[in-house]
Amino acid sequence: MAKPGCPRCNQWDMKVSVLCFDCSTNAAGRALLLAQLLAPRYEVEVVGPCFRNGLWRPAVGTGIPFRTLPGARYPRFLATIPRLMELIGGDLLYASKSRPTSFGLGLLARRRIRRPLLLDIDDWETGFFYHSGSSGTIGRFLNLSNPNGLPWTWCMEKLVARADALTVASRFLQGRFGGTLMPHVRDTDQFDPDRADPKPIRSLLAAEGRHLVVFLGTVRAYKGVDDLAEAVRRLNRPDLVLAVIGCSPESRAGQKLSLLGDRVRLIEEVPFHRVPDYLAAADLVVIPQRASTDTVGQVPAKIFDAMAMARPIISTRVSMIPEVLESAGLLVEPGRVDQLADAMAHLLDHPAEAQDLGQKARARAVRHYSFEAVRPSLFELVDRVLAHS
Repeated sequence: MAKPGCPRCNQWDMKVSVLCFDCSTNAAGRALLLAQLLAPRYEVEVVGPCFRNGLWRPAVGTGIPFRTLPGARYPRFLATIPRLMELIGGDLLYASKSRPTSFGLGLLARRRIRRPLLLDIDDWETGFFYHSGSSGTIGRFLNLSNPNGLPWTWCMEKLVARADALTVASRFLQGRFGGTLMPHVRDTDQFDPDRADPKPIRSLLAAEGRHLVVFLGTVRAYKGVDDLAEAVRRLNRPDLVLAVIGCSPESRAGQKLSLLGDRVRLIEEVPFHRVPDYLAAADLVVIPQRASTDTVGQVPAKIFDAMAMARPIISTRVSMIPEVLESAGLLVEPGRVDQLADAMAHLLDHPAEAQDLGQKARARAVRHYSFEAVRPSLFELVDRVLAHS
């Protein structure tokens, strides 16, 4: 039976293939979000390679089907490309990120099966390659065997205009590429503080009777976790515990963070359905994004998780973060550990103010950054693209 509202509902159910450049990493997060937004109205699937072992753990058990094949370096990956295209069955292709194994795959598939192609850009992809200076950039440009290396990603950026329509996650990206602004959003019914019980997580983290500060996400240098760790050291408060959710204790970052001793808890990636419980346990969520070419176009998705869960948030004045938080969080300058430590101490010592910030964040998330807030404009865009295909 056709789904209501579909522009071709008298002919067949509409299917959308969301193309993910690497389903084994956190790149799957934005692809999953796009699929979840479209799922009430269209049949959806996520298609893409896995360059590591298996599907990205938080995407497991979400109910969204992932169709994947093992990735490889060139020239071996050339044999995988036709097989990946055979997995794509959508009436609409929606590429997540301007990467060769998502957008590039979409361009090839559009040519083969004559389907419209949407492109979503939530990061400045070539910016990730520029942070180490000219010598490092030259070396990366010569890395031709990586299917998503700098030379091929640079080519994809030059082809962005070939998409039939474009969505972007920040104003920087909108200014650079155009398109419809669609920030990261969350299902505020699932991310609901009234439905979560913080006690089991606080017990699991051995944080009873202590202030729990949480960082949630993949640990990378530009995310400022080193700044957060240094702020915890400087505060030197026995009543404070830092939980880093998404960091293996065996990883290099985990081993470095372990130097905090009893003040830190390291938890590997958790499924999306468990994220609200971990956030509910937090007294404070800190997102210390640094200012770099990695972050100039990026708005961390974990801000929207914390906002939806009514958590008090401290972040930095980077990209769209000040606009997203407005007056619903505290902002410090990126890289200023002293400001970060002072802000953490202030909110931990003023719980009523922290709670008020959390409530403001929740209200702002529901109004501006929920599934319900963005679905109408996304559905309208999809309908328009399909009508002109």
